[in-house]
Amino acid sequence: MSIFKAIYSPALTASVAAIQGKRIIFVPVLLVVGVALSACTDAKSEPDAPPLTAVDVAPVVEKRVRIWDEFNGRISAVNSVEIRPRVTGYIDKVNYREGDEVRRGDLLFTIDQRPYRAALLSASARLAQAQALIFTAKDRKERGASLHKSRVISDEEAVDRSKSYEKAQAEVLEAEAALDLAKLNLAFSEVRAPIDGKVGQAKLTEGNLAVADQTSLTTVVSQDTVYVDFDPDEHSFLRYAAQARETRSSISDLLVKVGLANDDGFPHAAKLSFLNNEVDSATGSIRLRALLENKDRIFTPGLYARVQVARESESMALLVDDKAILTDQDRRFVYTLGFNNTAVRKDVSIGRLVEGLRVVDAGLNSGDKIITSGFQKIYASETPVSPTEVSMTAAINQ
Repeated sequence: MSIFKAIYSPALTASVAAIQGKRIIFVPVLLVVGVALSACTDAKSEPDAPPLTAVDVAPVVEKRVRIWDEFNGRISAVNSVEIRPRVTGYIDKVNYREGDEVRRGDLLFTIDQRPYRAALLSASARLAQAQALIFTAKDRKERGASLHKSRVISDEEAVDRSKSYEKAQAEVLEAEAALDLAKLNLAFSEVRAPIDGKVGQAKLTEGNLAVADQTSLTTVVSQDTVYVDFDPDEHSFLRYAAQARETRSSISDLLVKVGLANDDGFPHAAKLSFLNNEVDSATGSIRLRALLENKDRIFTPGLYARVQVARESESMALLVDDKAILTDQDRRFVYTLGFNNTAVRKDVSIGRLVEGLRVVDAGLNSGDKIITSGFQKIYASETPVSPTEVSMTAAINQ
């Protein structure tokens, strides 16, 4: 009430001095009082400005990198042999331990050899008989030639003796071939490893019948080196071919790295050894094969493998933290720090991950600062922010 008197008493006194009627004096006084009270109320109710969004910003990384393409692959053996018997017979003995590494010529299975030993003895006897007959035929031929010259025997008799000798020669050759075959069959009754490698499970055990060229006994796969087969898309293939032409090299000179399912990254170096002669029209891909050393027996045929192929030689690239790249339907974008500490949206085209950072092919410039955290509270471009600068590496480790 004292404030009211201090403010308005002089005006009230002046109004009374000019009085000509009570009605005229009090209307302006009340209006002045109402305006003053309204002004006081508005001054007290004006809201404070909201706090700025706190964000971390990191300068885009610019460095020379090598871009790699990644594909899915499969490990396969350089040499893989399905072991089948060359003769029919019952398995007499399994001579190896399943899963062992064997050398070429090692004995794997023994088939009952008794029939083949008997066949060998029979062939030997036939050869001996044929050789005995040939001596007789040769003697008769020589004597017939002498008698024919003396006109003791006819021309026909001389010819018959000569042909008998030739027939005996043929029988000797036939007996020798039969003996060789009998020796082979006896040798084939011992099933041996045709290559160095790791031998698989025995599919037949002792006492089972093995049929020549039909029954599968086991498998042997080579171990010292293995293949990794993978299928780049046709766009990648065309890029590799163009790169080879530009550098006057061959696609086989491409750098290849391999990682297994439990590997971090791609620690194994490989060398391209095969490029198929056509693109698969059904899948739009082409088969490539790389050779891997396997001295430590890390790779087993059939394993899944991840394959990296160097796209090109090292070149300058811009890299950012992958978590800073946002998605708006089918578009990728980042927030950069703009003029007066505002968040500015920039649409980007992204590439591969390199050393934990994402390559940005288009949309950013050298020196741009990327908002790496706190962008969840940014709902539009040009939003004011309160930035704290960090390194891009630190942003990754957060």
